Amino acid sequence: MNYAGIYPPCITSFKDGEVDTAGLAHNVKRWMGTGLRGLLVLGSNGEAAFVDEDEAERIVATAREHTPKDRVLLAGTGRQSTRATIAATKRAARAGADAVLVLTPFFFKSQMTPDALIEHYRAVADASPVPVLLYNFTNVTGINLPPDAVAQLATHPNIVGQKDSNGDVGQVAAIVARVPADFPLLVGSAATLYPSMMVGAAGAIVAVANVVPDVVVKLYDLVRAGRHDEARVLQRRLTPLAAAVTAVHGVAGLKATMEMAGYVGGVPRMPLRAVKSEARESLKKLLDELLSV
Repeated sequence: MNYAGIYPPCITSFKDGEVDTAGLAHNVKRWMGTGLRGLLVLGSNGEAAFVDEDEAERIVATAREHTPKDRVLLAGTGRQSTRATIAATKRAARAGADAVLVLTPFFFKSQMTPDALIEHYRAVADASPVPVLLYNFTNVTGINLPPDAVAQLATHPNIVGQKDSNGDVGQVAAIVARVPADFPLLVGSAATLYPSMMVGAAGAIVAVANVVPDVVVKLYDLVRAGRHDEARVLQRRLTPLAAAVTAVHGVAGLKATMEMAGYVGGVPRMPLRAVKSEARESLKKLLDELLSV
C-alpha cells in the first residue's frame, strides 16, 4: 500500500457529551471529496486519550463506512502497555482500519530506552493483523524515538512507516537517510512541510488539513512537481493558521476553525475547554486571509 500523501488527524466531534458519529460521517464525506490520501482517526487531535475503547471502535467503523477502499484509513492504537496496544490494534483492525499508528509509551519515561521501545514495537507488529506505523511526538510524550531505533524497526516486515510530529527537519533528514526508500516518513508539523519534503518526507498528517485539505494537498503537489517558488509562497501563507490550530489554540481552536469552514467541530471533552470569542475572531481572520488569495 502506498502511504505517501496528506492526511488530516481527524477530530472527534461530541454531541451532548457523546461521540457524534453523524458529525464524523459528515466530515469524512467532505474530506473524501478532496485529494487527501486518507484519514487518521484517534490521533492526538482526535482526543484519543479521552475516548473510551467502545467509542474508539465506533469511530473507526464510522470512518471506514465512508472512506473508499482506495484511500488509507489509519487508526491510532498506542497505549501505555504492550498488551493493551496489541488489544487496541486488533480491535481497530476488526473495525476496518487499513493500518495503525502507534504512539510511543511514555508513562515510565526513564525506562523507555531505545531497546525497550524496539522490543515494544516488534511485539506489537508481530501480533498486529494490519501494518504498523511508528508515531513519535516528543512534545506530548517526553520520549524521542531516535533515528537509529527507527532504522532497526524499519527492517520488520510489518512496520511500514512513521509519523514524526516533532517539527525537527534535521531529525527527519536523519531518519530518511537510515531507512529504506519505500519506508515513508510522514511529518506532523504543517509549518515544516515544505522543508521536510525537501529532505525526503513522503507527506504529512497535519491538523490544518482538517480545515483546508485542498490547500495542504496543493502544497504537497507543488513540491512533488518541483514548483518550489510557488510551494514556498504557499508554505508561508499556510503556516500562521497551521500554528494557530496547534501550538497556540490546540484542539479547541482546531474545532472552532473547522466550524468556520463548514465542518462539524464542536467542543472538546473536559478538561479541555472551548476557545473564547477573542480567539475565534483571531482564527477567523487567519482563515479568511489564507483563503482570500
